[in-house]
Amino acid sequence: MTKNDSTKPNNFIHQIIEDDLAQGLNGGKVITRFPPEPNGYLHIGHAKSICLNFGTAQRFNGQCNLRFDDTNPEKESQEYIDSIIEDVRWLGFQWSGDICYSSDYFDQLYDWALHLIKAGKAYVDSLSAHEMREFRGTLVEPGKNSPYRERSVEENLELFEKMRKGDFEEGECVLRAKIDMASPNINMRDPVVYRIRHAHHHQTGDKWCIYPSYDFTHGQSDALEGITHSICTLEFEDHRPLYDWFIENLPVPARPRQYEFARLGLNYTVTSKRKLKLLVDEGHVEGWNDPRMPTISGMRRRGFTPASIRNFCDMIGVTRANGIVDVGMLESAIRDDLDANAPRAMCVVDPIKVTIANYAESDEEWFELPAHPKDESMGVRKVPFTRNLLIEREDFAEEKPRKWKRMAPGDAVRLRGAYVIRCDEVIKNDQGEVVELVCSYDAATKGQNPTDYKPNGVIHWVSADNSVPCEVRLYDRLFTEANPDGDKERDFHEFMNPESLVVMTGARAEIGLKRAVAESRYQFERTGYFCVDSTSTEDKLVFNRTVTLRDSWAKIQGK
Repeated sequence: MTKNDSTKPNNFIHQIIEDDLAQGLNGGKVITRFPPEPNGYLHIGHAKSICLNFGTAQRFNGQCNLRFDDTNPEKESQEYIDSIIEDVRWLGFQWSGDICYSSDYFDQLYDWALHLIKAGKAYVDSLSAHEMREFRGTLVEPGKNSPYRERSVEENLELFEKMRKGDFEEGECVLRAKIDMASPNINMRDPVVYRIRHAHHHQTGDKWCIYPSYDFTHGQSDALEGITHSICTLEFEDHRPLYDWFIENLPVPARPRQYEFARLGLNYTVTSKRKLKLLVDEGHVEGWNDPRMPTISGMRRRGFTPASIRNFCDMIGVTRANGIVDVGMLESAIRDDLDANAPRAMCVVDPIKVTIANYAESDEEWFELPAHPKDESMGVRKVPFTRNLLIEREDFAEEKPRKWKRMAPGDAVRLRGAYVIRCDEVIKNDQGEVVELVCSYDAATKGQNPTDYKPNGVIHWVSADNSVPCEVRLYDRLFTEANPDGDKERDFHEFMNPESLVVMTGARAEIGLKRAVAESRYQFERTGYFCVDSTSTEDKLVFNRTVTLRDSWAKIQGK
């Protein structure tokens, strides 16, 4: 079989597949699937699984299904389904055929449950949830058989039919597989196959009031779709014997195999769907797509590119060893992408007024600056120079520190792409705050350096008269601790970063950005990489900081 991306090194899963193909297994086919549960938005960990499953199919000229394992209607919604579909597309992948749902197979799964009952391998248990936990045993003690375990086939069929008709309340009984209550693997101690849920399902409506368990559903859905390699994360390793048991004890049309890889752990964040939902529900963030969230939609809104996420997933690789990846690696991936592909622009985030006293009020010059210093194909951009300018407040110091390379009283600096100016006067308000700098420009420094003095650095600027007002949102890491989940004595909420979002409402950007569209990305020179927010309008232009130009976090933390 011809393989795509054959120059890339294999991971251990690709090696398994190559061995299978060499032996002629699975008819020479490779069929994978990405099977999210639609109970939340996808996060960066899911991106790794998406890249692995879809990328593996591409590499071996196979196919990858998108299937929603939708067995818990109380926690699932169409909103989550729509967001997952959009995320997969945005990352650059296309599933094979139609979108699949485990709920498409509910009739078949029900018939297979009957098959287990008739074979004496499943029974209806009337223990309460509390009693079931007590009977289950522990990691060091075996479980005990339920007193209902030896019900007859006829009684189990009758009770299961009553479960289906809605004759029982939730929790009154469940259908369990009859395996081994003394098994050292707790997952094999008569696991639940069906439970009662009087809940409306987003796909099947009110047809069912009993729903199959995830463990019962997943492997059989794989078999129905002809999946050859069922790839999942390491927490499902202990579930693999159960996965295989169902496959072996049911008349399934195919025999998929499960393989596990290490999930993605990222520091300075949490990726538990439950905890992410808490952040949303409690109002700590504005939604699942808040740019501080590790969700794919949040990262997209913040300015990450599909290529940067795919490259990051390639960088961390696929192994069987769990570990924590430094978020700096993710930030490095987006910096590399945007450094090469983002056009440059100037934006003054926290402005201070500069008046060029020796420049006429009515004059205006337009300077041409490269859209990208290393990519001439991006062309040029034009910025106006006027008497009234704006510079960054942090680029001025009344009392300059040692090695200061910006503006100070009496010092000259070059304005990026324009003239050299000198600060001649500092104007303050009644509170002693600097509100204006009166400067003079050197007309001889247009396009060349002065010969008799040296400017004290280069700073960015915009025209106060001919620039576009905007809001700049300075996003940072959501947590101050590398492992916010790691302290058993303290809740992860306690480590939330109060400076994870700073909103600058008085920013001004060069006039060429007036019609910047949502998700367009720029390097604001000397400041960082920014993306136009999805809520941005012509009346209110909003930029989100994707990442700083350099890793300033380590320096701030004293590392």
